[in-house]
Amino acid sequence: MKLHTLKPAEGSVKSRKRVGRGPGSGKGGTSTRGHKGAKSRSGYKSKLGFEGGQMPLQRRVPKFGFKSLNKVVNKPINLSVLQELAAQHNLDTISVETLVAHGLVSKNDVVKVLGSGELTAKLNVSAHSFSASAVEAIEKVGGTVNKL
Repeated sequence: MKLHTLKPAEGSVKSRKRVGRGPGSGKGGTSTRGHKGAKSRSGYKSKLGFEGGQMPLQRRVPKFGFKSLNKVVNKPINLSVLQELAAQHNLDTISVETLVAHGLVSKNDVVKVLGSGELTAKLNVSAHSFSASAVEAIEKVGGTVNKL
């Protein structure tokens, strides 16, 4: 085998379709575009979502709802998680920075402490907000609550 003897596989190379080169070619006249209409004209470009004059899907479907610009999304942390964290790392103070350092929340999260689970450790907890049951449970075991 030599480089000058290499040829592409049989049937893999096709010549391009040459349209608009007279009636003898079989592709003259309308140049495979059909008769009349915007698609047969030069410079045709359809608008995104255009359905040929039919009411587009985007306008047929009703609008509903809205997105509030002032919505605050809280990252919930349960008392059971705080108890586990305090037991594992021997902590008596838990703040948002502590939770970020242990990978439980990210630094931009708004943390809300919820009252699910048992709390036995006396903790000083700092967070953005607390549920009433969480405050009750923390103060019941002698801990303190600091709202940021």
